[in-house]
Amino acid sequence: MHTTTTEDTETTADAPVFASVDDVAERLAAHGYIAGRRLATTVFLLTRLDKPVLLEGPAGVGKTELAKTLAAVTGRRLLRLQCYEGQDESRALYEWDYGKQLLYTQMLRDKIGDLTADAPDLASAVHRIEEQDSVFFSDRFLAPRPLLDAVRGEQPAVLLIDEVDRADEALEAVLLECLAEYQVSVPEVGTYTAKVPPFVVLTSNNTRDLSAALKRRCLHLFLDYPDAERELEIVRSKRTGLPEAAARHLVDVVRGLRELPLRKSPSISETIDWARTLAVLGVEELDPAILAETAGVVLKYERDLGRAHEVLPRLVDPNRELPEPGHHHEGHHHEGHHHQHNGHHHDPGAGPDGREVRIAKDLPGRHDDGYYGSPGPGPTRRTEPGSGQGARAFAAVSRRRGGNG
Repeated sequence: MHTTTTEDTETTADAPVFASVDDVAERLAAHGYIAGRRLATTVFLLTRLDKPVLLEGPAGVGKTELAKTLAAVTGRRLLRLQCYEGQDESRALYEWDYGKQLLYTQMLRDKIGDLTADAPDLASAVHRIEEQDSVFFSDRFLAPRPLLDAVRGEQPAVLLIDEVDRADEALEAVLLECLAEYQVSVPEVGTYTAKVPPFVVLTSNNTRDLSAALKRRCLHLFLDYPDAERELEIVRSKRTGLPEAAARHLVDVVRGLRELPLRKSPSISETIDWARTLAVLGVEELDPAILAETAGVVLKYERDLGRAHEVLPRLVDPNRELPEPGHHHEGHHHEGHHHQHNGHHHDPGAGPDGREVRIAKDLPGRHDDGYYGSPGPGPTRRTEPGSGQGARAFAAVSRRRGGNG
């Protein structure tokens, strides 16, 4: 087996991409990405240490967008591997071009007479045919996927491995060689090693724990929702068209919604979408009615919308009186949330605090063996025989038939 390396490129590995951490923040901001000091420092180290970075945190806080912006800032091509359950390594590394191989097989069939014409015996003829095997498993028949393309490509790249927590552990193991050595081994050909290592950004929404081996090879940063001033700065940088006062008010409202026990909290990108929506409608000052009409921009589940409708008046105006607990909205019991200007106060009987619920969603290993889709034997609670709805309905029918008889 031989070792194959990529061709020399015009970009030299020794040339620094960023002069300093401040340079990172300024150049990202010039492309519309507002990065805090910790994130800018991590990106700077990514480019200087040639180490991948693993970004974990809730969906919609800018993990994927960072890789896209980094590619735009550095002038590198962006290669994206979108991970999903059941994905095999051929979709991540490479595939063989079977159509082209089949065409070459037909050509060999036409030439096989010429190859064996002067062979002294059958063994010699077979040996000559076997010598052609290497033709079918060579670089010309290799169809690179994102990992191999990032390593052997002629131009430097930013490799985005998106939602790696959704991939199976088998694919996670395949990534280790690439992340540690920036190389990919192809058994039939050899090992490809990158002349200019790609900038690798892995993202995870924390749906499962990643292996220690994978984390050990990466810089790590947990990205959470930004503070109010940072989020306002992000909204402002997108030029949504919403007046400054209304944008500031909207950010406060969104932050209040995130503290509710929602199935899906509003992301930063959805805050921007909501601001643009209100700007299109010509809104200059927020009121509960217009927010309730447009809340579907940031809330995607009916129960979340019901909870939001109950608290939006208080989020918009902290001095507004809310209905007494016990009010029903579309079949959902009033949650009893009371919002204050500087924080949230929950009734003792209204369940856990929304912030605690959201934090609990991000805890690794939060699913037990009974959780649907988690490894293990599955749910441990089983319906007792004869206690289900179908059994009760059958019993009722039997009683009616007995009475009629």
